[in-house]
Amino acid sequence: LNANYIRARLKGTFHLPYDAPSLHEVVFSDKNQTSQDVHTLDIAKRLMDYGFHPPTIYFPLIVSGALMIEPTESEPKEELDAFCDAMLAIARECQERPELVRSAPHTTPVRRLDEARAARQPILRWRPA
Repeated sequence: LNANYIRARLKGTFHLPYDAPSLHEVVFSDKNQTSQDVHTLDIAKRLMDYGFHPPTIYFPLIVSGALMIEPTESEPKEELDAFCDAMLAIARECQERPELVRSAPHTTPVRRLDEARAARQPILRWRPA
């Protein structure tokens, strides 16, 4: 039910590659945002500025620029609305201030990581500052 609610609220703003009722997840793509050179990773990073954990991105592999949202059924409507409002605000930012979205996150202690380097040269132990 919650995935279908999110699907209905965000449909049209975010590209819905498969327009069928959702079971427990909904998959959008970044197709509507790429004209502004904003991609799935940018949207996921920007969600952190709104206080949301980023959803699964680039999966499933059959959807280019996939953004998979899996709300739990126990999530209250107020939280779903807050999430949808954040996603709609990000969509507006993609049109009006794409550089803001491309450079996100802005409110986290660590900004954008070099994710390729982190994958190739992981630091697997904590060091005190």
